[in-house]
Amino acid sequence: MKKKNPFAGFTKFEIGLWIVSVVSVTASFLSVPQKDMLTLTASLVGVTALIFVAKGRVLGQILTVIFAAMYGVISFFYRYYGEVITYLCMSAPIAVCAVISWVRHPYRETSEVAVQTTTKKQLLLLFGATGIVTAAFYFILRALRTPNLIFSTVSVATSFLASALTFLRSPYYGIAYGANDIVLIVLWALAAAENIAYLPMIPCFGMFLINDCYGFINWRKMRKRQTAEQTENTPQATQNAERNS
Repeated sequence: MKKKNPFAGFTKFEIGLWIVSVVSVTASFLSVPQKDMLTLTASLVGVTALIFVAKGRVLGQILTVIFAAMYGVISFFYRYYGEVITYLCMSAPIAVCAVISWVRHPYRETSEVAVQTTTKKQLLLLFGATGIVTAAFYFILRALRTPNLIFSTVSVATSFLASALTFLRSPYYGIAYGANDIVLIVLWALAAAENIAYLPMIPCFGMFLINDCYGFINWRKMRKRQTAEQTENTPQATQNAERNS
């Protein structure tokens, strides 16, 4: 049985972006004397997950679950307990739910997910929930004496928001994850200043930022195209086409 190429349908730019991401992460890993294979593996899984998420492919969400588990372990060793709790207890479960949601909502039985327009009510509930989660985590992380408390708390907020928007199949997941990437670059730069082994996490999240920005752009294009195609196939559009023929 012939195996389907998971990169089928990718543009040259998207394949190039993935290759650059992989090379950048690997080169950073090789540049430090203290090498942590888990950090490298998690980074490679992460950048691969993002390019598939940017394409609206459910494989991206499956890889996100794997990345969240590995990243949670890495964060535990540096005592970034906010990241541990966020990724193992929040991001990973939401990613599992997103896998189910994406599988149940394909666009016209293709490998691409159907993009959803987020309602004002959903956004209000989402921002309200984000505020409650952020406030609760601040006191939890402070009690655990988490390093870099403020940045860790902001990371929880942006990660929760991004995960929820991904589940809702909203293009704005890319903006939220991009904000989270910036916070994580700061967090791991502070960690690398104490232990050089964590240096590869900086270019990792730098590439995450680029991929998430591209994801936002591509998902907006996907939504525009899907909306246009759906409009063209409405009964009214069909009748108009028949009249003009």
